[in-house]
Amino acid sequence: MVYIVQSIVKWVNETLVSMGINQGTADLLDQYIVLGLVIGIALCIDAVCRPFIVNMVHKVVTKTKVTWDDIIFDKKVVGSAARLIAPIIIYMMIPIIFRHQEDTIRYIHRLCMVYIIATVLRFLSLLITAIYHVYNEKEAYRNHPLKGIQQTAQVLLFFIGGIIIISTLLGKNPTALLTGLSASAAILMLVFKDTIMGFVSGILLSTNNMLKPGDWITMPKYNADGMVTEVTLNTVKVQNWDKTITTIPPYLLVSDSFQNWQGMFDSGGRRVKRSINIDMNSVKFCTPEMLEKYRKIHLLQDYVEETEEVIRRYNEENNIDNSILVNGRRQTNLGIFRSYLTTYLKTHPAVNHSMMTMVRQLQPTGEGIPMELYFFTANTAWVVYEGVQADAFDHILAIMPEFGLRVFQNPSGADFRALTCNKEN
Repeated sequence: MVYIVQSIVKWVNETLVSMGINQGTADLLDQYIVLGLVIGIALCIDAVCRPFIVNMVHKVVTKTKVTWDDIIFDKKVVGSAARLIAPIIIYMMIPIIFRHQEDTIRYIHRLCMVYIIATVLRFLSLLITAIYHVYNEKEAYRNHPLKGIQQTAQVLLFFIGGIIIISTLLGKNPTALLTGLSASAAILMLVFKDTIMGFVSGILLSTNNMLKPGDWITMPKYNADGMVTEVTLNTVKVQNWDKTITTIPPYLLVSDSFQNWQGMFDSGGRRVKRSINIDMNSVKFCTPEMLEKYRKIHLLQDYVEETEEVIRRYNEENNIDNSILVNGRRQTNLGIFRSYLTTYLKTHPAVNHSMMTMVRQLQPTGEGIPMELYFFTANTAWVVYEGVQADAFDHILAIMPEFGLRVFQNPSGADFRALTCNKEN
C-alpha cells in the first residue's frame, strides 16, 4: 500500500512538472492532490457501502419478532454510524501520503479526528433518542421524565464531546482542559442553571408521581388548564382546552402549587358539589293529603311509611296533643324532599354508588336555604359529566313544585312588569 501511494505521488509530481510547473511548486502540490484523490475515493466508498450496510441491517432487524431493535437500528442511526467509513480511511492514509512530515500529519490528523468525533457524537445522540422512543412506548415508564433524561444525556454528551474536540485541536489532554474548566464551575453552573434545575425538578416530579404526559393540570397563576403534552428538560408543555399551548419551567411546578386531576380519572368518579336555593316561605308541615300524595311516589313510599310510624309511636308515648302543630314531631315537605333527592341519587345509574353520596342543607342566607347535592358521577369524561349534572338538576327544578317548594330567585324585569299590570287592573 505504501509503495502504491508513493508511486501515485511520484506520478502526480512528474505530471505537474511536465505541465510546466516548477519542481518546487510540484513538490508542494503533489501530496495534497493525492490527498484530494484519497478523499474522493473515500467518499465514493462511503456512498456505496453506507446504503448497503443500512439495507442489510434493516433486513436483519425486520425479521426479528421484537420491535425495539427496529427503533434502535433505525436507518438514521445505522447510517450515521456508517459515515465513519470515509474519515477512518482518510485517517489511515494520511501517514502514508505525507511520509516524514510529522507536523503536516499531526495537523491533518487533528482535523480528521475532529470530524470522526463529531460523527460519533451524532451517532450517539441519535442512539439516545432511539432508546428514549423504545422506553417511552412502554407503559411502565410513562410516568418517568424520559424526555428530560434524554435531553440531559445529550447535553452531557455534547459538552464532553466539545471538550474533546477543543483538546484535540489544541493538542492537549482532555483531562487537563477539564481541570482548567473546574475553576470556572460557578460560571458554568450559572449558564446551565435552568438545565440543572429542570433536570432535578423532572426527577422530583417523577419520583413523587406528581406529573406525567397525559395528565390534566390547572395552574391559574400561569394560565395553564389542560393536558400535559410533553415534559422536557427546560419546559412542561400544557395544551389548554382552548387549544393554546402554555409552557412552564419544571422547577415552578415543584416550587409553586398546581392541581393535578389525574387522581379523579383514576378513582372512576367525578365529583358534583352543587346547591340550589329554596324559598324559605315555601317550607311547611305536611298535611295528611300531602303525605298521601307522597306515599304514591315510588322512591318515597318506604320512607314516608317508616317515618310516620316512628313519629306516631313517639307522639303516643309522650302524650302529644296533635291539635296544635308545634306539639310533637311532624314531617315537613323540605325533609321529605331531601329524602327524595338522596334516594334519587342512590338509585341513579349514572352516579358512582361506591363513593360518597349526600344531600345536605347549608347555612340559610338572604337568598333562601341552600340544598346541596354532593355525589360522584360514574363517568369522568367532561362532556358526560356535565350532561349527568345538568340532567340531575333539570329533574330537581321540575320536581320541586310537587313538594310545595319554590326555588328562590331574585325578581327580574318581567316580575316588576307583572306586578305593575296587576296593580293597574
